[in-house]
Amino acid sequence: MAGEPPIEIPFGELKSQFRAIETEIRAAIDDVLGNAWYIFGKHCAAFESEFAAYIGTRHCAGVGSGTEAIHLALRAVGVQAGDEVITVANTCVPTVAGIAASGATPVLVEPRPDTLAMDPDRLEQAITPRTRAIVPVHLYGHPCDMDAIGAVAAAHGLAVVEDCAQAHGARYRGRRCGSLGTAAAFSFYPSKNLGAYGDGGAVTTSDPEVDRRVRMLRNYGEETRYRHVSEGFNSRLDEIQAAILRVKLGYLDAWNEARRERAAVYGRLLSGAGDIVLPFEAANAFHVYHLYVIRTAHRDALQTYLRARGIATLLHYPVPVHLQKAYVRLGYARGAFPVAESACDRVLSLPMYAEMPLEYAVRVAEAVRAFFDAEGCA
Repeated sequence: MAGEPPIEIPFGELKSQFRAIETEIRAAIDDVLGNAWYIFGKHCAAFESEFAAYIGTRHCAGVGSGTEAIHLALRAVGVQAGDEVITVANTCVPTVAGIAASGATPVLVEPRPDTLAMDPDRLEQAITPRTRAIVPVHLYGHPCDMDAIGAVAAAHGLAVVEDCAQAHGARYRGRRCGSLGTAAAFSFYPSKNLGAYGDGGAVTTSDPEVDRRVRMLRNYGEETRYRHVSEGFNSRLDEIQAAILRVKLGYLDAWNEARRERAAVYGRLLSGAGDIVLPFEAANAFHVYHLYVIRTAHRDALQTYLRARGIATLLHYPVPVHLQKAYVRLGYARGAFPVAESACDRVLSLPMYAEMPLEYAVRVAEAVRAFFDAEGCA
């Protein structure tokens, strides 16, 4: 805005990561261009195999985006028009868009107050005879309580499709997110912990039939060349993005550790500041901090204060799904999900990326504490 100082500490920044691996990235892209094979080539096949091994599943199918991964995974596990699929009210809208694309009606539940991930205790009351699947969202990079969610799903014969768009490399009881349900959906949007240089996604599963269905659905329902056994879609991970992702996968664990290091700096320096609620990491979880999200009743004033000092922040996500104009049809009113609504009114995402200088984390934390000292907020 006019009159405001320039941003000195960005919310995120992709150039430094590219510069660090530029030689490998350019070689991978040149290999694709040199072979002139751009769809379903060797790099896509190799990435699918490598990513499945990394996640700990038998299969992985590359698709066009994370939203399409949710859509196709749900269809592959048997979701049809008229079914209901349960997810959490404070998720990003693409989760719900993927559910709606499958033909199902999204049904919402509250998050847990500590992690802001799906509250398993709220699932039972949301299940109806039309419920077919549950989509737990590993929000911000923290795993859901998958044992509890899985127990509810098993008791009612429901499929579980994990939304892992923010949880590349996150672990629950030692197992990677993406291997904990019937299937899982990943996004490779550029800003993700594992991001492509455009759109991309994947479905992981250890069920060969689910994998077979996803592979047909992503390519017009084609079982063998020019033999279409079902209606399908065009949702394919292209070779250039797959080649890029193969390079970046080798760095993912190190990048996640770097995020955790920066999160630790924030946690140490922000502890006890004002009324801030810091991100919570459960004892059985390995958080990968796709986002570092604090909560405060003074969110808007704090964001303005930081912006005036050259520090960029974002809101993930300020409006819960049930209060979005696009989803009025779901029939929920304000007050239906007080935990989600309260969280959405208070969340503020601080700068977080693997290459962020540790000094930036210190400066951000000092500015946050200065705000509370100056305003006398508690």
